[in-house]
Amino acid sequence: ERHGLRNLVQTILAQTDIPRLRLSSLEPWDLDEAFFALWDNPRLCRHLHLPLQSGSDTVLRRMARRTTRAQFAALVEAARRAIPGLGLTTDIIVGFPGETEAEFADSLAFVEQMAFSHMHIFRYSPRPGTVAAAMPNQVPPEVAQERSRRMHELAARHERAFRRSLLGQELPVLWETAQETPGGYLWSGLTDNYVRAAAFSARNRHNQITPALLTTLLPDAVAARIPGEPLPRPALYLQPEALNLER
Repeated sequence: ERHGLRNLVQTILAQTDIPRLRLSSLEPWDLDEAFFALWDNPRLCRHLHLPLQSGSDTVLRRMARRTTRAQFAALVEAARRAIPGLGLTTDIIVGFPGETEAEFADSLAFVEQMAFSHMHIFRYSPRPGTVAAAMPNQVPPEVAQERSRRMHELAARHERAFRRSLLGQELPVLWETAQETPGGYLWSGLTDNYVRAAAFSARNRHNQITPALLTTLLPDAVAARIPGEPLPRPALYLQPEALNLER
């Protein structure tokens, strides 16, 4: 299976001229260190979404996940070594049946260690007919909600730190949506390592990839400047309708 995925990506790169290819939601056990050699090709986005689900080994076993914290950490270390500037995103579930406060603390500590650039956090909810729905020690909703709040706080801190680390760098951005402004457009797009960027342009940049200098942190994005374009009024960046923040 590992070789099959690697061969598929190599074939796509060899037989198409797609300028940007992003791989998403790859299960950790389907990858090995050799897989990351594919990123020698700059058309592959420096972004991986590796669903963790929990940072507690005992919870992972109850979920029937085929990985451990140690295996996941080793894979992440190999990926970051092979792909400088990697944006690493994940999924986390809090309040899985039987999750104790100690297990949640383990999960929180492991997420802190991994320093993901973005996280999708879900509170467990039972689905009729599933194995998990019949498990004992279902976590009370108010406990799961509090754990979600704490995990979201940690995620926001790491996401902001990752965006801050990119300031001053010129990165390729695929421009997706725009708001018309006096004299041009305020464009919203994604860097190759999955950071939302906003930049002014007097021209239509839709579906174009351009270099952009990341200059300033915004609440949920980074202000950028496309070479050769004028700087906009700073207030433009603070209009939430100008940015498509869905990921």
